[in-house]
Amino acid sequence: MNPELSNFAARLRELISRRQPVVGDRLFNELALELFALQSQNNPVYRRICEARRLTPPAAGQWPQIPAVPAAAFKELELTSLAPGERAAVFHSSGTTEQKPGRHFHNAASLAVYEASLWNWFGQNVLRSADNLSASAPSTREPAGCIPVFLTPPPGQAPHSSLVHMFETVRQKLGAADSSFAGKLDEAGAWTLDFDAVLAALKPPPAVRRPLLVFGTAFSFVHLLDFLAEKNLKFQLPENSRVMETGGYKNRSRTLPKTELHALITKFLGVPRENILCEYGMSELSSQAYDSAIQNSKFKIQNSERQFRFPPWARAQLISPETGREVAEGETGLIRVFDLANVFSVAAVQTEDLGIRRGDGFELIGRAQLAEPRGCSLMSA
Repeated sequence: MNPELSNFAARLRELISRRQPVVGDRLFNELALELFALQSQNNPVYRRICEARRLTPPAAGQWPQIPAVPAAAFKELELTSLAPGERAAVFHSSGTTEQKPGRHFHNAASLAVYEASLWNWFGQNVLRSADNLSASAPSTREPAGCIPVFLTPPPGQAPHSSLVHMFETVRQKLGAADSSFAGKLDEAGAWTLDFDAVLAALKPPPAVRRPLLVFGTAFSFVHLLDFLAEKNLKFQLPENSRVMETGGYKNRSRTLPKTELHALITKFLGVPRENILCEYGMSELSSQAYDSAIQNSKFKIQNSERQFRFPPWARAQLISPETGREVAEGETGLIRVFDLANVFSVAAVQTEDLGIRRGDGFELIGRAQLAEPRGCSLMSA
């Protein structure tokens, strides 16, 4: 394993594990250029992509010049600095069971950075934003006795899911003994819900009135809400309970507009809109973005629209597919993420998701209708 990359990973982990990590523009640029040099040297596939674009260190003087790799490239190429014998885990991109998944390889040091990144930003967004859940920075202590409920299969059934690994990390950090994974795999290997387990988790014994943290994909919530509607069941989860939903539908359920989905969650689970949070993440990344209400009136948008923000050690740009340049405030572009926590793969990832530029964050629109690049076309993408 490359000692320079390992050293960078250790320094970054120490930085992002602080209670209030500060990564200003200057430090981010320095770290991004250092990581770019290391990745272009130690990641053979990425080096060929950079050479094909004639952008190799020190050609990139600022982090936005670092070549981004399409997310689809992770399906075709091994974009990693890790030799096969060094790979302890691999996360696959989500999709239908017929699709070829992208692959993001990790070793122990890579997973340690990933877990530090997810836990710090999760704590600042999911735990702190509930009034009585946590008033301090994340710790291993269970905040106010909340009970996590995960609408996914357990880790043993989904070993290649970065989302399930994230949820298991959160479960361990919270130390919640009565947490539950209420999902399972169907006969085709697709995710579904164990409705008996879900109902048991949503209705604990009368003596237990602690807030719940319910986590799941959008399609899992649709399956749950349809089941509750069919059975004419409604819950009033304890005060300060929260819901975190993530991901798209991937043809696994009917598709609902975000406002309608959240209204149904409020109707059937009794969780107010302000306690419903959205997460944006990908298996190709090691950091996640969370949404919040956009308060700036100059944007002239409705309160239902939300702004996603990545942690200080990651940056998002909105890129015009026509010009390849960053769009102006309020304009639509493809989301490009520069994630320093992607130490052993590629820091700069071009997604296929559309967003609207909102200050230092973005409003998520959804998937762009793009053809996946194949083979040599990835080198010049």
